[in-house]
Amino acid sequence: MRIISGKFKGRRFNPPADKWPTRPTTDFAKEGLFNILQNTFDFEELKVLDLFGGTGNHSYEFISRGCADVTYVDKFPGCLKFVEQTAKTLDIQPFIKIVSADVFRFIERSVAQYGYIFAGPPYPLPTIDTLPDLIFGKKMLAPGGWFVLEHNAHHDFGQHPRFLQQRNYGGTVFSFFEMPEADANA
Repeated sequence: MRIISGKFKGRRFNPPADKWPTRPTTDFAKEGLFNILQNTFDFEELKVLDLFGGTGNHSYEFISRGCADVTYVDKFPGCLKFVEQTAKTLDIQPFIKIVSADVFRFIERSVAQYGYIFAGPPYPLPTIDTLPDLIFGKKMLAPGGWFVLEHNAHHDFGQHPRFLQQRNYGGTVFSFFEMPEADANA
């Protein structure tokens, strides 16, 4: 795992391999995703939510590029410990809020709005198809905000009313959803 760009460009981190429950986004897929995001958002002004945060890969990338408000959510103790240690190593604790929680319970209790939400759930998660509706139902996206869901080719969100686009990077698929400015208060 490496940080692609920004202040920490090139830094590498190796999460423990034993019984590690994550599937970190490949550098190839992450680079493609961030090429799209950097042409859409001002990272320094963006409030980010990283669901199923795993290794913290996306959180570090945002902070490296100037984002100062990242919330990371995961329930696996090994991941939480790894992200806490990495945040200390990078000296980014003021920019990342690390939340130990089940993602679905976090969404249920959430009252905050974010400009960008990323979810990288386990591909075999049986409730992966419910995530877009949960995010929009709780009005978690700010006007103009994006929700990006990482999944495999077994899921198709093209008919979702807030679907924006899909990008494929090998076996990794990103579905993009948008909170239109006019719909934000609906």
